[in-house]
Amino acid sequence: MGLNGWDTQWQALGLGPDELRVYEALLDVPAHPSRTALAQSLGLTARRVAKALGHLAGHGFTQPARGTAGLPAAVAPSTALRSLIHLRQAELLHRSAELKELTGSVDRIAAQLLSSVNTPRATGIETVRGGAAIGARVASLLVSASEEVALLDRPPYATSQPDGMPAPLDVAEPVRRGVRVRVAVDREGLSFQGRARGLGDLAVQGVQIRVGTDLPTKLITVDRRVTLLPTDAADPTASALVVSDSLLSNALVPLFEAVWERAVPIGSVTHDRITDEDRELLTMLASGLKDEAMARRLDIHVHTVRRRITRLMHALNAETRFQAGVQAALRGWLTV
Repeated sequence: MGLNGWDTQWQALGLGPDELRVYEALLDVPAHPSRTALAQSLGLTARRVAKALGHLAGHGFTQPARGTAGLPAAVAPSTALRSLIHLRQAELLHRSAELKELTGSVDRIAAQLLSSVNTPRATGIETVRGGAAIGARVASLLVSASEEVALLDRPPYATSQPDGMPAPLDVAEPVRRGVRVRVAVDREGLSFQGRARGLGDLAVQGVQIRVGTDLPTKLITVDRRVTLLPTDAADPTASALVVSDSLLSNALVPLFEAVWERAVPIGSVTHDRITDEDRELLTMLASGLKDEAMARRLDIHVHTVRRRITRLMHALNAETRFQAGVQAALRGWLTV
C-alpha cells in the first residue's frame, strides 16, 4: 500500500512506514500464522517486521498474543486512536506551556544580548543595523548553511516595492545544495498579496513550510550554530542580533522547535479551518462507529456520511479511514 507522504506523520509519533503497514496488515488479515508469513505477505524482511512489531507494542497499537508462537493482536483502531488523541493532547499542552515560557523569554534574551554587546567581554554576539545590512547578513547566512536552515517568519515585512508588498523569502538555494530548510510562517502573513503563492512555490522546490498562529518573533538559525533575530518586533529592519554563543542552544533553537511542532504543514492550509460538523464526524469515525450509526447520530443519510468521509480523507491525504483518524488527531481536529 502506497503511503503518499505518511512517513513524516508517523515519524512524529515515533512510528514509521513499516509500522503502519504491519499494523494495517494485522487489522486486515489477523490470522497470519507467523512473523515469517507476515513478512512475506508485505515484502519485508523478518527483522524489519520484528522491529515494527516492537515499536507498535511500545506505542499501544498491539497486545501480546495468547501462547508463544502467535503474532501479537492489533488493538482496535478506536482504542488506539483514543490513546493517541489523549497522548497528543498531553504533548500539545506541554508544548504550549513550553512555547509560552520561551516566548516570554525572547525580549529578555534580546535585552541581555544587547547589554552584552556593549561590554568588552561580549563574545559571539554582534549587532547589525539597518535593513540593507540585515538583508546582506541573512543572505550570507543562507550561503554559509551546510546542514539546516530554520526560520520563523512573521509581519511586519521588509518591503522592496513602493506598494508595500513583502519581499519574497530567498531560501530555495540551500535546498538545491542538499540543505534542509524549514520555515514556520505566521498565518497573518498569508493575507499579503502574493505571499501564499510564493510560499507554495518554495514548497514545490523542497522547502518545508508550516503555518502557525501568533509567532513570537522573526529569526533565522543556520546549522544550529548561528541565529539572527531582530531586536524590535515593530521594526525588524532597525537592528538585529547575530548570536553564536551558548544561548543559541539553550533558548533560540528550542523556541523554533516549539513553534514548528505546533504549526500545520502548508499543504493543509486550505483545509485546517474545520467545521464543527466535520469535527464531530471525524471524532465518531476515530471512535470506530459504523457509517449507519454516524448517520443516525447526525440525522443525515448514510450516503451523505460516506461522501463527507471521502472528502475529509482527501483533505487529510489519507488512504484509509484509520489514517484519516491519525492525521486528524495529529492536527488537533478531534474532540474528546
